[in-house]
Amino acid sequence: MLPPELRLRRSEDFDRVRQQGRTWRHPLLTMGVCPNQLEHNRFGFVISKRFGTAVARNRARRRLREAVRSSVPDLKPGFDIVLIPRNEISDQPYKEVIAALQQLFQRARLLIMDEKKSAE
Repeated sequence: MLPPELRLRRSEDFDRVRQQGRTWRHPLLTMGVCPNQLEHNRFGFVISKRFGTAVARNRARRRLREAVRSSVPDLKPGFDIVLIPRNEISDQPYKEVIAALQQLFQRARLLIMDEKKSAE
């Protein structure tokens, strides 16, 4: 489970990411990123009722939270990140969810490993 300090909770923060942030899309999910003035990242998850039943929404949210939790040490600090899963994510195995998330992090240049590779 993500610690409380790593979670986006306030609607103003979600609105700021939507209005001022940058968006990356993948067939399984969409990611919005906006810099914050903190020494750590904060993550928010948006799943509309169009996604499906409460069970499907909660399962997708839990899978995304776990994928994010395992990726936190590899990310640059100082960003608010909002993840929006698409309906196709519910049919995918967990490894595909992690791969999609890693691909989005890489495209957004949020991975620490990418910076090390480019410096060499």
